[in-house]
Amino acid sequence: MAVRLIALDIDGTLLDSQWKLPEANRAAIAEATRRGIEVALVTGRRYDFALPIARKIESPVTMIVSNGALIRTQDGVTHLRHLLGRETAAGVLEITKAWREGTAVVFDRPRENQVMLESIETEDPIRSAYYERNREFLGVANPLENCLIEDPIQVMLTGKVEPMRDAEQVLRAAQGSGEFGVASTVYPSRDFAMIDVIHPSCSKGSALAEWAALRGIAREEVMAIGDNHNDREMLAFAGVPVVMGNCVPELKNRGWHETRTNDEDGVAAAITEFALREVAPCA
Repeated sequence: MAVRLIALDIDGTLLDSQWKLPEANRAAIAEATRRGIEVALVTGRRYDFALPIARKIESPVTMIVSNGALIRTQDGVTHLRHLLGRETAAGVLEITKAWREGTAVVFDRPRENQVMLESIETEDPIRSAYYERNREFLGVANPLENCLIEDPIQVMLTGKVEPMRDAEQVLRAAQGSGEFGVASTVYPSRDFAMIDVIHPSCSKGSALAEWAALRGIAREEVMAIGDNHNDREMLAFAGVPVVMGNCVPELKNRGWHETRTNDEDGVAAAITEFALREVAPCA
């Protein structure tokens, strides 16, 4: 069955290790859309942080952002939105106080105060670079709980891999209440990890399934490409799942297709191999 929808993760997948969009990937997406295949960027990034990447692609793309909490067009039209209840967000902040330095609350707002922090001052080089790139979207609330005047998109924790594993254990233990979902993204080579606490029905996979259903596209007609833990549900849903050569070990040995690394134009290779010709779905 031919591919009608391609779902692409951004970081570690579409972008190379220098966070640049390879020309080969751009050209492959253009050819896919020319043939009538829909392309969706499916990412843990919030909308405004993903938008500059979408604008580098000279083809219309759907944007499934914040690990599936929001589906929006490049033009800003919202199709679906699943917010985290503010009371639930307050409870998450309470049980994760030990990691407050790297905690933010993210809202669906036009521009200012989208990402709320207790402090913008940090010696962490990865967080400081993020804060610098997103300064116009940041706001400060101390204590952070004071920002919960409306339902947020997510609570986001960032930090070194080991502390974030500890935080994830705490969140997973509390997840049994069914009030929130947890999505983790780990970059071992940078000793950096992110945890997104989102609406319990949200994941990249559930959002992709919801969008495909709305578009009348069968699972077998969906191709997904990813590299990290938060891509697992998306890959499991897709009829044609493809993992990057640089993906985390946990995504390998699942019987999914594998392409080259993000520094070897892996997305372009996968689109050419699996979408621009008909390919059998993985079992």
